[in-house]
Amino acid sequence: MKNIRNFCIIAHIDHGKSTLADRLLDFTGSVTDREKQDQLLDNMDLERERGITIKSHAIQMEYEYHGEKYILNLIDTPGHVDFSYEVSRSIAACEGALLVVDAAQSIQAQTISNLYLALENDLEIIPVLNKIDLPSANPEEVTDDIVDLLGCKSEDIIPASAKSGIGIEAILSAIIERIPAPKGDPEAPLQALIFDSVYNPFRGIETYFRVMNGSIRAGQQIKFMSTDKTYAADEVGTLKLKQVPKKAIFAGDVGYLITGVKDAREIKVGDTITDFKNPTPNVIDGFEEVKPMVFAGIYPVENEDFEELRSSMEKLQLNDASLVFTPESSAALGFGFRCGFLGMLHLEIIQERLEREFNMTVITTVPNVSYHAFTKKHINTPIVVNNPSDLPDPSGLDRVEEPYIKASVITKSDFVGNVMSLCIEKRGAITNQTYLTPERVELNFDMPLAEIVFDFYDRLKTVSKGYASFDYSPIGMRPSKLVRVDILLNSSNVDALSALIHADNAYNIGKKMCEKLRQLIPRQQFDIPIQAAIGAKIISRETIKALRKDVTAKCYGGDISRKRKLLEKQKKGKKKMRQIGNVEIPQQAFLAVLKLND
Repeated sequence: MKNIRNFCIIAHIDHGKSTLADRLLDFTGSVTDREKQDQLLDNMDLERERGITIKSHAIQMEYEYHGEKYILNLIDTPGHVDFSYEVSRSIAACEGALLVVDAAQSIQAQTISNLYLALENDLEIIPVLNKIDLPSANPEEVTDDIVDLLGCKSEDIIPASAKSGIGIEAILSAIIERIPAPKGDPEAPLQALIFDSVYNPFRGIETYFRVMNGSIRAGQQIKFMSTDKTYAADEVGTLKLKQVPKKAIFAGDVGYLITGVKDAREIKVGDTITDFKNPTPNVIDGFEEVKPMVFAGIYPVENEDFEELRSSMEKLQLNDASLVFTPESSAALGFGFRCGFLGMLHLEIIQERLEREFNMTVITTVPNVSYHAFTKKHINTPIVVNNPSDLPDPSGLDRVEEPYIKASVITKSDFVGNVMSLCIEKRGAITNQTYLTPERVELNFDMPLAEIVFDFYDRLKTVSKGYASFDYSPIGMRPSKLVRVDILLNSSNVDALSALIHADNAYNIGKKMCEKLRQLIPRQQFDIPIQAAIGAKIISRETIKALRKDVTAKCYGGDISRKRKLLEKQKKGKKKMRQIGNVEIPQQAFLAVLKLND
């Protein structure tokens, strides 16, 4: 055990985590020349296309240092705020972390939030100053920033360039010298923590775990403690670029387990694995319960695909434990699921993965957050409103509370005015402003979570020319003046387009929604009114004009009454059509509501 090191790489988006992982794998000889490629651990097409890490990736390396062989278990983590749950899971399986900071961009919001996560878990932090060979790099100034943040010495910071391979040897030496070996008793009963799992259609569920105490052997009878199910460990092994089966894995090490389980509900991330005959008395404290920030409905395009969508979601949940879903039904869309996500990027990625990995074409409703409604009868018991249609009748409503967040924005001092006006427009209240350096400012706001769900992140990048970084944490519920805006199409309510909006913005948003839908819904043989309403009051209306067939074309010349008779007949037909006509809403209409400012 004294020669094992478990560590993860944490950093802000785009500070070079995946590239650094590539260089470490090259340097330790864990990959052959034939297997080499950029972002080697990012094995999803989506990750490569977008250049971001979505999943944590574990891999084992072997390295000889001062004549002794060491086993290094590396976990590469995502940097985006929407995937911070992945980071918290990786940190639970490690004793140390490489904190990577870009020498050109300095410390960003996510750097700080991931650092606090690591410090809460008592991890040994090794600061790495990456991209020092860039022409725009400013190593001296950024070194001072890191010293201020960590309280370390400047000689503890390792200058490196993951692109050109500078400083990789120093990083490996620091991992071996500074990160403590894992603690644990190899003779104690088996106790292992599940930190990830993935569905393999041929072999069932592959579970990734870290052994805390004892050892796990192939063929052993094991038990999952939270579900109380028992299985035989068909295969155990370590995670290199390909899985390497082993006879046994001992305390302190990280590996994978295949039991042949096909049912996704039987394996939970954060669960404890133990021996069936000699179980451990202590369950490992799993990870914090995931708190979804954004809710949206996901519905199959064809209603008969509902069960298939359910099994796809369960398999996806194995690989992404931060996805939560419950069944629901909608008058407009039939049966589907109410899903909780950690943010808008998370929602987008889940939708893409359902389409690519499971061939499921889905409709996503307007995302919203979770509110608390209090009625006049029960003034102290909140009703949780995840869906706008669950909001009680306004006549019996006492108040509505919405979730607030503490937002931290780090930007260049030139853009302070733009960022402030954007946050104030989004109902934010500034609480603090700190100059980290003469050039860089940290702004703290209290603002409603609902306001950042839609387009806040994109607009923040626009007003700051890409220089602002953003991080947030929930601070509880506060009373707010909210109203439900319903969209009526041909006088019938489309529940999937309802939204809870602050009373001051309701008129503008209702008007924009109607205008957007008018452009997107195809014309029919009859007039279609699109209305936005608050309760019984209509606040905006647009009309999609009818496609009209020229019924008088055959009347050349002759009496006008003949033409009138045909036009009257057409008018009656249109009236009847409008009463029984059904309007199909295209998928773009549901997504367009998110981009009202475009």
